[in-house]
Amino acid sequence: MEKYLTDKGYDGNIIEQVIVLLSSFNYLDDKAFARQFIEGRIRHKPKSVLALEFELCQKGIDPAFARKLLTAYKDEELALKAVENKMQIWNKLYEAERRKKIMNYLRYRGFSYSVCQTVWQRFQAEF
Repeated sequence: MEKYLTDKGYDGNIIEQVIVLLSSFNYLDDKAFARQFIEGRIRHKPKSVLALEFELCQKGIDPAFARKLLTAYKDEELALKAVENKMQIWNKLYEAERRKKIMNYLRYRGFSYSVCQTVWQRFQAEF
């Protein structure tokens, strides 16, 4: 943050005040940010572990730390969660079209073909 503000031409005193203020709100804690980001993504827009790791790295989180946090999650569980909400809508479709929707939706979110197949087979057995 300090480098960013310096590059933007801000005075050293202002930079120091901003950093103190942001630190008091824990806005500069990468670990807390990464945890909150992962929880939010899983809750609202589930993606594969690899896609989540990539997003975290893009946001400046250390790749090793991102991998460590993501070891608690499995792609299959995340894929099932991603498709659960959509199945109410897709359940009305013909089987071939429903399969296509599931596969495309999951592939777009970064899941491997084998995970997509597993999720499809599981939902096919249930519905």
